[in-house]
Amino acid sequence: MKLENVKYCYLLGIGGIGMSALARYFHANGVEVAGYDKTPSALTNALQEEGISVSFEDQGEDVAAIFYSKEETLVIYTPAIHELHGELQFFKANGYVLKKRAEVLGMITRHQKSFAVAGTHGKTTTSAMLAHVFRATDFGCNAFLGGVSSNYETNLLLDTTSENCVVEADEFDRSFLQLSPHAAIVTSTDADHLDIYGEAKALKDAFQDFARLINKNGYLLIHHSIDLGSACPQISYGISENSNAGIAIRGYNLRYKNERFLIDIEAFGQVHNEIEIGIPGTHNAENALAVIGVALQENIPFDKITESLASFKGVKRRFEFMLKSDSIVYIDDYAHHPTAIRFLLESVRLMYPGRKITGVFQPHLFSRTKDFMDDFAKELSGLDEVILLPNLSSSRVANPWNYE
Repeated sequence: MKLENVKYCYLLGIGGIGMSALARYFHANGVEVAGYDKTPSALTNALQEEGISVSFEDQGEDVAAIFYSKEETLVIYTPAIHELHGELQFFKANGYVLKKRAEVLGMITRHQKSFAVAGTHGKTTTSAMLAHVFRATDFGCNAFLGGVSSNYETNLLLDTTSENCVVEADEFDRSFLQLSPHAAIVTSTDADHLDIYGEAKALKDAFQDFARLINKNGYLLIHHSIDLGSACPQISYGISENSNAGIAIRGYNLRYKNERFLIDIEAFGQVHNEIEIGIPGTHNAENALAVIGVALQENIPFDKITESLASFKGVKRRFEFMLKSDSIVYIDDYAHHPTAIRFLLESVRLMYPGRKITGVFQPHLFSRTKDFMDDFAKELSGLDEVILLPNLSSSRVANPWNYE
């Protein structure tokens, strides 16, 4: 089925952060959109307010009443939907066109100049940051984000005048292998999703396969600690105080001064001092270095890049300040991996040296918690006090933005 022939679109798991972006995309393009999700959330509420129908009950074969022509209907589903789900079984039994979210995203972006951001952590903030820089500098882009941008209050950005597209490249279920990027960023390849990959090497192999998908005339921005052996040009980035580290986009002298997060940068031999990053965090400073590298490759002037970085407000639940006063600071962060917890605590201690840090931690995914139990314990031990909540599992009650 060609996307231009789709008149009706039904999404099983429509409330997911990635699925909801697809729902908004088709809705914006005049397609009649509806979907199912297990529980209401902030995202499903927003979709309903935008005119998209959302059901929270498995309607089984009764779901057919929504559609007029299965030849013009595209059904999109995620692996989170159980194979015995009544609606899914109906669509399969009656010959509807069914595609996974990643496949549809690949179809949408295949004929665009796409900039894919991959990594086991950091990809959501980095993709949102890159999209903001592209838009704020008038380079222009569409964007499918894995989080809700605080600058734009959405996870989908549309620009009918631009062929550029920023897309978050998800390694889960090897989804990113459906993409055809012009250029890419890889922030990290730390072991994760071992329930899918079995071992860390298999995950690294998948990232290598992803790197091979990059257009031969494109390029790869890659953290200096990673080597994927891509055939296209690789440009390294990262934070290092060593001027001889051989890093193309190097950040150093990171500091928090007068509530401004500042860093000095050496980019392709050119030194730039006191560059402000709009959001705090050592990991976000590294994310900004990758974004700077891509923007420079696209011939965006450095002063325009840094001006837009200073105005970046971040992503919901990524180092998001919920409360800030002289006596207490409350930060919400989706630090679901041991490495992400380490980066989070490094950033908090840089900003608030000597302050007591209490962490309220809720594990995300049983498999990840089991696979990295010792690493979680090690990183959480860096807190002064820990409040440990039950495993989040598949519940969305405590996960209002439905991060997947």
